[in-house]
Amino acid sequence: MSETDPHIHVEQKVMQAGATYRNVITSMVGRAPDAPSVVTTGCGLEVPYAMTSTRPESVTCLACREHACQEYLRFAEQVQRLSRMPGAPFTGAQGAEAAQWARDVAERFSTRHDD
Repeated sequence: MSETDPHIHVEQKVMQAGATYRNVITSMVGRAPDAPSVVTTGCGLEVPYAMTSTRPESVTCLACREHACQEYLRFAEQVQRLSRMPGAPFTGAQGAEAAQWARDVAERFSTRHDD
């Protein structure tokens, strides 16, 4: 862990990061998981949890931004693929909506459109 790293990162497991994910786990098991004090990031560093964000506009590490972009795009593809399978727990329209949301978030993380 680097004490001099000024960047804001994303957790390596982007889709399992943040309060929203912890709230889902809490509603399922009835107990809130603790937020870790140190996490592995998308760029491979171990940093204090406080130096991470789930908001694309807050992430300043370019490698983490690219990692998050790829993870959200991968998630979008998985959701669309699953929504087409027989017996899927959600409709094709719901899958398309979720996939579009993930692509929109990926675009916000994209380093190709930053100023």
